[in-house]
Amino acid sequence: MIKILANDGISKAGIEKLEANGFFLSTTNIPQEKLISEINEQEYDVVLVRSATKIRKDIIDQCPSLKMIGRGGVGMDNIDVDYAKENGKSVINTPAASSSSVAELVFAHLFSMVRFLYGANRRMPMEGDTNFKNLKKAYSAGKELQKRTLGIIGFGRIGQEVAKRAIGLGMRVLAHDKFINEANISLNFFNGDKKTFTIETIEMDELLKQSDFVTLHIPKIGDEPLISAEKIGLMKNGSGLINTSRGGLVDETALMFALDKEKLAYAGLDVFENEPNPSIHLLMHNAISMTPHIGAATNEAQDRIGIELADQIISFFKK
Repeated sequence: MIKILANDGISKAGIEKLEANGFFLSTTNIPQEKLISEINEQEYDVVLVRSATKIRKDIIDQCPSLKMIGRGGVGMDNIDVDYAKENGKSVINTPAASSSSVAELVFAHLFSMVRFLYGANRRMPMEGDTNFKNLKKAYSAGKELQKRTLGIIGFGRIGQEVAKRAIGLGMRVLAHDKFINEANISLNFFNGDKKTFTIETIEMDELLKQSDFVTLHIPKIGDEPLISAEKIGLMKNGSGLINTSRGGLVDETALMFALDKEKLAYAGLDVFENEPNPSIHLLMHNAISMTPHIGAATNEAQDRIGIELADQIISFFKK
């Protein structure tokens, strides 16, 4: 029997599909430092992770029973992918399953930013009964997203899902991608109507200069942040930055400085440089809308991820 360890969990739909096809599945979370011994003791054929567990060379080298490593999500920077493949391990992920969920979180942050929900939600429980009029005045300079320009860096599946929602809100969309020159964005409406827009990508610096808001949807490559102090300097005064992609893409020190100096008006972050211990200075900043890396954490996305992982595992072992 093929044995699977879903160390960071898997949806009920994924569990049911795997068990119905005769696979043994454990969802017990094993601490990172005990993972090698547990995999070897139980002779797991497959280990599935999300973003918490890391599968590095030590596990690949010391766990001969492993035949497959799976990531429930898009980015695989917590897996030594090339090394695993070189050593005969199959590596899978679920690039399409969470696109809609991440795109919707982008707009949760956007709405939070332009209507100051991140601040109001902190202060209302403390001051709402004694300082209501002043709070109302403090948060009365909101902005509408309609007719604003959204710059999307990384125009793959998630970036294109973000574009759909932006277009639906009446926003102007700019996009940058090293590998995509243009994309057809199709909106499917509730009554069966369909409208397609063609968006051509532009250079990143030009996107930064023109956008009211910039959102990131690319993997982390190398040690240097993509959005450095220099890149922030190119952005519009009073603009906003959203990162739901990977921690380290944004220079957090430069971001806080830009917010303090009002170069940027606000930011939305779902990912951080030092997860799971983000900078306390960042967490306490009063101009940042924050969530704890929950981009793919919807019931619908987790069901899609579980089923997609199950389908790939079944296909691999029953071919």
